[in-house]
Amino acid sequence: MYLEYEKKLLELKEKIDNLSALFRSGNRDVERELRSLQREFREKAKKAYSNLSPWDRVQLARHPKRPHTSDYIKLMIENFIELHGDRRFADDKAVVAGFGYFRGMPVAVIGHEKGRGTQEKIERNFGMPHPEGYRKAIRVMKLAQRYRMPLITFIDTPGAYPGIGAEERGQSEAIAESMLTMGYLKIPTVAVVIGEGGSGGALALGVADRICIMENAYYSVISPEGCAAILWKEQGRVKEAAKALRLTARDLYELGVVDCIIREPFGAAHWDHRRSARVVAYHIRKCLKELCQKDTHTLLSERMEKFKGMGAYVSG
Repeated sequence: MYLEYEKKLLELKEKIDNLSALFRSGNRDVERELRSLQREFREKAKKAYSNLSPWDRVQLARHPKRPHTSDYIKLMIENFIELHGDRRFADDKAVVAGFGYFRGMPVAVIGHEKGRGTQEKIERNFGMPHPEGYRKAIRVMKLAQRYRMPLITFIDTPGAYPGIGAEERGQSEAIAESMLTMGYLKIPTVAVVIGEGGSGGALALGVADRICIMENAYYSVISPEGCAAILWKEQGRVKEAAKALRLTARDLYELGVVDCIIREPFGAAHWDHRRSARVVAYHIRKCLKELCQKDTHTLLSERMEKFKGMGAYVSG
């Protein structure tokens, strides 16, 4: 479940966890060794993740131990109440949506959820929503606007589900309606790309006032595998495709697609879910503090200008 270059780090982490358990139980004799191992882990992790290729970042974004939307909700949102169903067809478990309190502020939360373990992954369709998932999201967006609650979205999907049933029930329409609804919400909105940000399935939850991205997440119009298959008809050129797509956090920030990059603890979020949640919460709180001071007209006009400006260029 860990990447090849992470195996030495995993051995260190297991030793640290064992010593931490002893220290918490009252054994103070292990403190010096524990601090030494923690320093060693930080140094080795910093070195391991300091010079990764775009394809390496994609693999980290898909890491099975990486925190998901449900993890961030548990660690950041108090008294979360999840809403189910789109009132048309069914409840899509690939999308989690509901209301809770973020740092004492009532908020709406929507996010893709991939699930843990084989059974849950199947139930959640590996984080690939059906149309009813997006219609559930739209329902919560409109409720958030009615009650003047800021909206937080977590993006983590390979893309919307491309099956026949999903297409028959209006997949493209549901995505388009979600984008349109989110684009004109009269409330502050913050989107965080926490893992994969694949195509329109991700963009449906990404038309926000502020878009943050985790250091090892990616956001792209297509996956590297899909790009390689279309352009070169070769799956073996995924590394080349990942580089050409410019899908990393740094590339997206330079292109103006995202507003901030969230640094991950120890170089990768899966090593410490709690610390990752604290870092994400800090950036969300910072964004909301700024956005909540703006009036509705300013929010809407700045949001429109932000997305109209993406992809625009001037030739000399």
